[in-house]
Amino acid sequence: MSGLTIFSDNDATTALWQSRDAEEIKAQLNAQGVRFERWAADRELGAEPDAQTVIDAYQHAIDRLVQEKGYQSWDVISIRPDNPQKAAMRDKFLNEHTHGEDEVRFFVEGAGLFCLHISDKVYQVLCEKNDLISVPAGTPHWFDMGSEPSFTAIRIFDNPEGWIAQFTGNDIAAGYPTLA
Repeated sequence: MSGLTIFSDNDATTALWQSRDAEEIKAQLNAQGVRFERWAADRELGAEPDAQTVIDAYQHAIDRLVQEKGYQSWDVISIRPDNPQKAAMRDKFLNEHTHGEDEVRFFVEGAGLFCLHISDKVYQVLCEKNDLISVPAGTPHWFDMGSEPSFTAIRIFDNPEGWIAQFTGNDIAAGYPTLA
């Protein structure tokens, strides 16, 4: 189940606000300019669908975003516990960074933890199956896929070159809860 926990950016021990209600999460994030939605496939995906099957099942929702925001490209990423690069990827994503474009992710299955550093707060968003999050360009954040990652997500980009990060050098992520 999706979740949002809000912390002060100088105290990771005490939650200021917490919910697992999708509408409450959406309201809190929208107030910060962060898009949070729930999507549904227009067909059954079956076991272990290939990337094109995933795209085809959500093309209606992708097209809506493309029309609204002008995104230029999209792809599917799947990370599994047996990925030999999982530790290096996790370490990289756990460093606070920004992007020159929105970071848009839709979770087809599995989970990931987006941590957004907005003003004087940290918004930890547990995204699970059917969750879409769009982190606005320039928003400092980090992502935790867990020590044994298992997720499939659609990534949607403004930039056809894909994921390009500018690391902030802030070590804030080290002090906050991670995904098991």
